[in-house]
Amino acid sequence: MKTNNFKFTTIAQLRTESERLGIDIPLDEDVSVLKRKINVNGKTLQNRIVFQPMEGCDGNADGSLGEHTVRRYEKFAGSGAALIWFEAVAVVNEGRANPRQLLINPSNMDAFKAAAELIKDTGLKKNGFEPVVIMQLTHSGRYAKPDGQPLPVIAYNSPLLEKDNPVPKECIITDAQLEALEDSFGEAAKLAQACGFDGVDLKACHRYLVSELLSAYKRPGRYGGAFENRTRFLRNIIQSAKAKTDDGFIVATRLNVYDGFAYPYGFGVKEGGGTQMDLSEAYKLADQLFQESGVSLINVTLGNPYVNPHVNRPSDNCGYETGEHPLGGVERAIKAAGALQKKLPHMSIVCSALSYLRQFSVNAAAGAINAGMAKLAGFGRMTFAYPDFAKDLFEKGQIDAGKCCIACGNCSKLMRAGQISGCVIRDKEYAKIFKEKVQR
Repeated sequence: MKTNNFKFTTIAQLRTESERLGIDIPLDEDVSVLKRKINVNGKTLQNRIVFQPMEGCDGNADGSLGEHTVRRYEKFAGSGAALIWFEAVAVVNEGRANPRQLLINPSNMDAFKAAAELIKDTGLKKNGFEPVVIMQLTHSGRYAKPDGQPLPVIAYNSPLLEKDNPVPKECIITDAQLEALEDSFGEAAKLAQACGFDGVDLKACHRYLVSELLSAYKRPGRYGGAFENRTRFLRNIIQSAKAKTDDGFIVATRLNVYDGFAYPYGFGVKEGGGTQMDLSEAYKLADQLFQESGVSLINVTLGNPYVNPHVNRPSDNCGYETGEHPLGGVERAIKAAGALQKKLPHMSIVCSALSYLRQFSVNAAAGAINAGMAKLAGFGRMTFAYPDFAKDLFEKGQIDAGKCCIACGNCSKLMRAGQISGCVIRDKEYAKIFKEKVQR
């Protein structure tokens, strides 16, 4: 379905169009719920706004933060958001998605210590409180490019993703290698705590290695086939992180509850039902993580940004026919988070895919929380475009439509082109790079 550009100037217009399309997005004009404090794993968040882990591809060769990385986090720190979900940090060099992806190890800890201090000190100075900071830990799996060239590490061969260019079978990670990698995640969590971070996220989304294992239905051995095997790696790295850190340190996960690929190549889909969503295993996994390891914070997401980005990043023009209005993508993401939150009310669920709604994203965030569909609202692309939106919301009661993300996707185009990433529309520095390196 081809769509017009986002054209709504009032909530009434947005509601009318949603109703016409049969789409149900919760929209509350009273956004005061976003100011309410909440306790997560013994830590008090001063409000319900979460800055999602957005990679800038601007780290140094040794994995430490580069000049532009520090620039971004200084902006994020002063935003007024209670939770800064720090971007993906690789746990081993071969797991980096690009040569500029952050990587944590004992030799570069000072840079991460400085980052944690900067975020907390800036937040305290500008907003009167220190934001909680969670580091996302990752292995990029089939999308690994540690030296700039593809060096995939896959859980299994996927015809849907590889098509006529199958990844060599020697790139399939062995059970022994997975077992060794479990300790690497735990060690990285230990380093993150030593650097002053409040917690870690064991990244299990967007078809990176941990996420891919969840759909390894046809993989033989201890990490494939049955549910217990497919979820073993995620459960084990969480336990490893818990074992190597102190009580009170948050261990969370950003979890793909739905891949959008038909069985047997996608998690969260109904067997024999094409791409029909089935969250039964997501419920089971989330509950198991809570029962086994005390995980009570899950950041819900969907899809694969490399293959079906409309599933988790609704936009007016994603470059292919989606068969749905972008508002349908927003609805799907909120309802997926809501299904988990309602099923597991003792957990704190973060909802996503709000940025497409521009100035009304905060109304959807408030609506989702008031409806019991999430306890926290995550913003990704919006943070690149408008890092002060939370501060404006809390101080002025609204956000500026002229500063919002317009879901153009140019930040992703910068990343795909091997450049540092940021908002091309709102930041002149990235606009210049885009013009010189992408539009040339």
